[in-house]
Amino acid sequence: MQKIAFLGLGHMGAPMALRLLAAGHPLAVWNRTAAKAAPLAAEGAAVVGTPADAVRDADVVITMLSGPDALAEVADAAVPALPHGIHWIDMSTVGPEAVRDLAARLGGTAHLVDAPVMGSTDKAAAGELGILAGGEVSGVEKVLAHLGTVTRTGPLGSGAALKLVVNSAVLGAVALVAESLRLADALGLDDTVARGALASGPIGGAVARAFAEGVHFGTGLAAKDLALATATAQLPALEAVLTHFRTADVPDADISAAVTRIRTRSTV
Repeated sequence: MQKIAFLGLGHMGAPMALRLLAAGHPLAVWNRTAAKAAPLAAEGAAVVGTPADAVRDADVVITMLSGPDALAEVADAAVPALPHGIHWIDMSTVGPEAVRDLAARLGGTAHLVDAPVMGSTDKAAAGELGILAGGEVSGVEKVLAHLGTVTRTGPLGSGAALKLVVNSAVLGAVALVAESLRLADALGLDDTVARGALASGPIGGAVARAFAEGVHFGTGLAAKDLALATATAQLPALEAVLTHFRTADVPDADISAAVTRIRTRSTV
């Protein structure tokens, strides 16, 4: 079994790492907040103090980090210790420019795949993520199969690009649900009736996500994704959605908390 270095044990990274450990992969894990590695240590993972310590004996590196800056910082720490020919899978949501920057940092040392995921913490724990993989996937396809279903998106960076498209659509739809219910409130409609009508229509999936429980997509991370998207193209509707998520001011809460803030605050 390939030795894996897993860097980043947040809401998504921790259950993903546990899946790989359960599949039998020797695992070295690192996280900026070391306490988050305790559940992995209890299951037999080696917890190390630096990214370099994690990667030096690995066959595969997986990064699941909060954004482009975190990815660049971890890469700078890890690259000097990388074995030549190692595979590096970045599963963070960082956009294609950050993937290109990572490729430049790696030079010819590692084979890079960008493979961000669709699905929340429940899908991560069940190994049912949708994985959008850009680049040459064949060397790591068996590893990724433990985490979910792989869709090959094209050349390096295309997975990161498609993830921005998907997240922007989801977040835009969730914000639209919040505004639609704000309108229903202003018109004096019964909440259950209004939600039921929306749920049975074309945006039913967005209604379900707007009120989902037991999952986590941090509002701060949502704002980060929307900022990456709106910096890439002129997207006036998504710029308004970005403002919604920023002014909701619940960065560590799931996006469902932002829905409540969008719906109820006194000014838009």
